[in-house]
Amino acid sequence: MTKPQKKTTPASGAKRPVPKASIVWLASYPKSGNTWARIFLANYLANQQEPVSINNVHRFAMGDSITKTYRMVAGDASVDLNDVPTTLRLRDAVLRGIIGNGADVNLVKTHNIRGAALGTELIPAKYTRSSVYILRNPLDMVLSYARHYGTDVAQAVETIGRSDNANASDESAVWQFLGTWSEHVNSWTRDAPYPGLVLRYEDMLAKPEKSFGAMVQHLGLPLDDDRLDRAIRFASFDEVKGQEAKSGFAENPGKSKTFFTSGKAGGWKEALTEDLVEKIKTDHRDTMKRFGYL
Repeated sequence: MTKPQKKTTPASGAKRPVPKASIVWLASYPKSGNTWARIFLANYLANQQEPVSINNVHRFAMGDSITKTYRMVAGDASVDLNDVPTTLRLRDAVLRGIIGNGADVNLVKTHNIRGAALGTELIPAKYTRSSVYILRNPLDMVLSYARHYGTDVAQAVETIGRSDNANASDESAVWQFLGTWSEHVNSWTRDAPYPGLVLRYEDMLAKPEKSFGAMVQHLGLPLDDDRLDRAIRFASFDEVKGQEAKSGFAENPGKSKTFFTSGKAGGWKEALTEDLVEKIKTDHRDTMKRFGYL
């Protein structure tokens, strides 16, 4: 019988080893197709004959801003997560917890800009394996944005043009730092020190096999045509809309009746006034032109 080995702890001040850089960020500005991408990936990974419940998608890709996670890491249910510095101090430990499982890949949803907030790096390269960034024509995105946050469209147009745009902490998510639509897009699509895949929402609609197939290959998964087709169907607007009507959707913040409202492109042509169209084009002209939206 062997004697149990005595546990040792690192000497005071010793650096802990950095876990494997395993995070694959599933990133987007809000209301740009992130949920659609995650539902597709959940179905592709599950590879089953029935659709994955939209309320179980979090099991396949967790978020980086979940309030419950930050409270667990803090070890204090009363910690003030409305306080920005407090939340940012906890972020590194939250991300370390995500990658602490030693997995090769951890899919993590984020709406945070790839930058810093009060000196805290929001998307640390040292924990990152790669990224998938989804962008959507801001002329369409802003309509969904307004519904999602329960504001009027004119206010939403103003908001996505502000560098200080951020989502405040609430019972489901802690602070998320967005910036303007253009700042967010450019932060994720330029000069990254790790591999990145950029997908346009409109291409996901028009050429789903090509777009979702590229996502599968980016993650290093085997690409199977039947499996791809089934996962695309199981993530279709009609399927997820039907699931929401039957069982609700836990990620709906409740400011609009439904989370899945349209899922189409080009609705802005009838829904936006000329002055709002012009403001969006003025605020985001260079980035829109770069991605073929002008």
